Amino acid sequence: MEGPLAEGASQLPPLAKMRNDFSRLLHFYLDKSTPFATHRWLGTLVVAFIYVLRIYHIHSFYAVTYGLGIYVLNLLIGFISPIVDPELEELDGAELPTKGSDDFRPFIRQLPEFNFWFGITKAFCVAFLMTFCSLFDVPVFWPILLGYWIFQFVLTLKRHITHMIKYKYVPLTMGKQKYTGKTSATFSRRD
Repeated sequence: MEGPLAEGASQLPPLAKMRNDFSRLLHFYLDKSTPFATHRWLGTLVVAFIYVLRIYHIHSFYAVTYGLGIYVLNLLIGFISPIVDPELEELDGAELPTKGSDDFRPFIRQLPEFNFWFGITKAFCVAFLMTFCSLFDVPVFWPILLGYWIFQFVLTLKRHITHMIKYKYVPLTMGKQKYTGKTSATFSRRD
């Protein structure tokens, strides 16, 4: 296709071009950081520590911190929840195993680890930037917000833990499972 329409589509305004270049660069570095989970989480802990120091130093922006806590709790719920809830959906063989004799089905998260990490890191960065704008400094009595957040956290995790116990799944796995070899009770040797 030639003509003015094709020429206009290939040329972006300078601001859109900068945004596109920044997006590509961000995705390039995010893709590079994918295999380094420990380093990514350590970086997020550093960002969270800097945010906590800022809040402690200025003694304000507690409403922003409460909103950050609610958002992180929402991400945590997605991280520990299966992609298919056995209570809500009846799927053809894709449900979680409920007996020891069932076939192994891996736990598939509603929110993958990388997205969980990226969401938390982005949330701490945005909350940190919000502490530089006095518009977001809403005067609140912080112990009430903290107590309410703890109450929500306990109730939410209690509900999810009972769900895990009912359907017998553990969302937290540490590393790749290792082969332990054949056991004599399971496999017998033929002569």
